[in-house]
Amino acid sequence: MAEPLTLYKLMILYMLEKSEFPLTNAQISDFILDKGYTTYFHLQQALSELTDSELIKSTTVRNSSYFRITPQGRQTLSYFEDQISDGIKSDITDFFKENIIKIREELSAVADYYKGQKEGYQVRCRLSQDKLSLVDLTIAVPTEEAAKAICINWKEKSQSIYENLIEFLL
Repeated sequence: MAEPLTLYKLMILYMLEKSEFPLTNAQISDFILDKGYTTYFHLQQALSELTDSELIKSTTVRNSSYFRITPQGRQTLSYFEDQISDGIKSDITDFFKENIIKIREELSAVADYYKGQKEGYQVRCRLSQDKLSLVDLTIAVPTEEAAKAICINWKEKSQSIYENLIEFLL
């Protein structure tokens, strides 16, 4: 039987291996904490150690960290996957079945902003589906507050903006 922290790391690697796209810290936390497997502190420790040892890669956009398993992580998981119980594997499979649409929607609309070259801010809004880019739009705005508001609203409104844009242009 694996030590608890080792088991949490293996569970994270297993989740990332079974996911076809990166998972956010919040999505991993939703599963592990909702099931009562560990505390928030231990989960963050496991994520940090996995990142430090390059078994997972972390990318941060705005306030969200996105995790992806690395080739070393896959190799490590292949050696120790048998230490994850069938019950835990089943819970992970069920989590993906129940939440796949929500996870896809959360990951398909991404927005970020940066300081413009002269003045104001540039906001880059992207919408994708099945690794296909549907919209990749950069908008100039005068203030950081406006840039932040667009990033927040893009998540909720990107699909209808896309549909309206297509309708308007056709």
